[in-house]
Amino acid sequence: MDDARTRIIISSVFFVLGFSTIFAALGVLLQSALSGVAYDAQNILRYVGGAIIIFFGLLMMGIVKVDFLQREHKLKVKKTRFQYVSSFLFGGAFAVGWTPCVGAVLGAVLTLAATQPQTAFPLMLSYSIGLGVPFIIAAIFISQAKGTIKKLSPYLHTLNLVFGAIIVILGIMVATGTLSILASQLQFENIFFANAMPSDGSIGEVTLVLAFLAGIVSFLSPCILPIVPAYLTFIAGTSLNEAAQKKEVA
Repeated sequence: MDDARTRIIISSVFFVLGFSTIFAALGVLLQSALSGVAYDAQNILRYVGGAIIIFFGLLMMGIVKVDFLQREHKLKVKKTRFQYVSSFLFGGAFAVGWTPCVGAVLGAVLTLAATQPQTAFPLMLSYSIGLGVPFIIAAIFISQAKGTIKKLSPYLHTLNLVFGAIIVILGIMVATGTLSILASQLQFENIFFANAMPSDGSIGEVTLVLAFLAGIVSFLSPCILPIVPAYLTFIAGTSLNEAAQKKEVA
C-alpha cells in the first residue's frame, strides 16, 4: 500500500476515534446523570422525549423547518505538526460542530439515549460505529469513493424521507411505551454489547440496532457524503489526485 493511501486510512481511523470519543462521553454523562431518576420522572421524560424524537423526524423529512437547527455550526480546528493528532481533533470538532441536516438524526439518538439512560453509553457507541465504519471503508477505497458517491447522490433525499418517517414512528413508540413490547418480540443476540445490556431485557438491543442504522444514515446525509473524499484527503495532508497517481504507479 502506498504512502498516500496509508496516511488517508490511518488518519480516517483517528478521525473516527475523535468523534466516537465525544459521543461516548455524552453517553456516559447521560447514563450517569439520569440513571437515578425516579420512575415517575422517567415516565414524564418518556413522553417529552417521544415528542422531541417525533419533532426531529419531521425536521429530517422537511415537514418542519427551524432556521437555527438548519444553520451550519462549525468549530474551527487548526492542524498541528502531528498529523494523526490533528485528525483526532478534527473528529472531535466534527462531532461538536455538527452540520444541520444530520442534526435531526443525532438529536433523535441523543433524546432516545436520555429516555433510556441505562443504555445511553452503548447507544452512543453503536451510533459512532454506524457512522465511523463507512468513513474507514471510504478511506480504504478512496480512489473509487468519488464515483460511488456520485451514483448514490440521487437517492439521498429519498433515504432522508424514509428514515425520517422511521424516526417519527420511533418517537410515537417511545411516548406510548410500545417500544419495549417490540423489544420483547425481537430478542437479538448481540454478542458485542451483551455485557452492556440492561438485565431486565428491555429495549436495549432494539435501540442499538436503530442507533447503528442512524449512524449509517448520518454518513449518507447530503451534508456529509459528497465531501467525504475531499475531507479525508485534507485531514491526511494529501489529495485525491496524489492517491490515484500513486495507485497507478503501484
